[in-house]
Amino acid sequence: MKTFILSLSFLSLLIGTSCKKSTLTGDDNVKTAKQITDFVATGPKIVIALGGNAWVKTTGSEIINNNGLANWTNANAVTSVYFRTEAPGIITVKLRMKVPGGNSTFKVSTGTQSISTTASNSSFDTVAVGNFNITAKGYVKFDIQGVSKTGSYFGDVSDLIISGQPVTDSVSYVKDNIDSRFYWGRRGPSVHVNYTIPDAIKNNVEWFYNEINVPVGSDPIGSYFMSNGFGEGYFGIQVNSATERRVLFSLWSPFPTDDPATIPDDKKIKLIKKGADVHSGEFGNEGSGGQSYLIYPWVAGKTYAFLTRAQPDAATNKTVYTSYFKPEGGNWMLIASFERPATNTRLKSLYSFLENFNQDMGNIERKANYGNQWAIDTSGNWTEITAMKFTGDDIANRGYRKDVGGGVNGNQFFLRNGGFFSDAVTLKQNFNRPSTGAAHPVIDFSQLP
Repeated sequence: MKTFILSLSFLSLLIGTSCKKSTLTGDDNVKTAKQITDFVATGPKIVIALGGNAWVKTTGSEIINNNGLANWTNANAVTSVYFRTEAPGIITVKLRMKVPGGNSTFKVSTGTQSISTTASNSSFDTVAVGNFNITAKGYVKFDIQGVSKTGSYFGDVSDLIISGQPVTDSVSYVKDNIDSRFYWGRRGPSVHVNYTIPDAIKNNVEWFYNEINVPVGSDPIGSYFMSNGFGEGYFGIQVNSATERRVLFSLWSPFPTDDPATIPDDKKIKLIKKGADVHSGEFGNEGSGGQSYLIYPWVAGKTYAFLTRAQPDAATNKTVYTSYFKPEGGNWMLIASFERPATNTRLKSLYSFLENFNQDMGNIERKANYGNQWAIDTSGNWTEITAMKFTGDDIANRGYRKDVGGGVNGNQFFLRNGGFFSDAVTLKQNFNRPSTGAAHPVIDFSQLP
């Protein structure tokens, strides 16, 4: 999701078009301020597009679009650009930007280091900022903030350009916008728990039971904590706004399309029944199919249970999927029951995921614990699921975003993403959690709504 430019430059000049720099201030515990200022970068130069790697905190009109920072008029707006290095050292920073009219003074900061620069170029050009001392490997955040302007507009910024000792091919950032990777990169990496189902039952799972506990403070807007995923659908909880949360159950149509209007009648998902106050309809953009959701004020810090059933009918080649939700200390609630055509299968490819669906919230961390997993076969036998493989999406697999985490937390699995934390967990690892040591949950299936 973004444009990547890598070129070799063995002498990076510390001057830029229509700009001047103030003295570097801040942390010089590794290098003196003079050593940093006098540093001349050598080696690769990397161009980091703001369109896929920046977020703006503002009460004004500033936005990040595919071209970068736009509508920059508010001096209180702070634009943050992130990338990850694998070594410390001095980094030389430049911006590719333009100032439509007058002069604009702005500051670029990381940690306690800050440099102010003035620019007046009316067309896009490279504006030199200066040198910064990066004291540790991991994610680095650079903030850009306006100081003063003689025109009505600070300018448009398309790229942060870095060079210096830590700048190598190993620097992580969203490098291109192929297949809308700027959008997906700003959403952040999605991470998954892929459950290992014992061979003896993996083709005969009728029910899947799972629990989610979201730690307090780990539930920003845009979070989707998906509990019960299977080959044809998924079921979990979302944070849709500051005032609305949902329990969501969706089922893909067997007809591959992102536009539900194009699904033939014989490939459409059919609603069989739904619970009280549950909304139902269609969804698109990431495949298409049937969707149901209950607006429900779930809260972080509590444990919620999820139960999904698959009932295939070989004679009609259709399978009915039903999902139930239970609050901590509450009763089971029907979300919905859907019939999927051209399908004759039990529950397979069981998984959970953690994702962010709001690209303006991709710089905020989220986390969830997934525990007490059980698969129930057609004879009513319960099998505890204690093994999984940790995986990620395209953005994670490419290393464009490395703020990913997953593994074991006590007797639960956990997933973590977003926020640009540096202690990443390597993808494609297998994990085993301890058994809960308790009997399986007691459910009277005949009394489910």
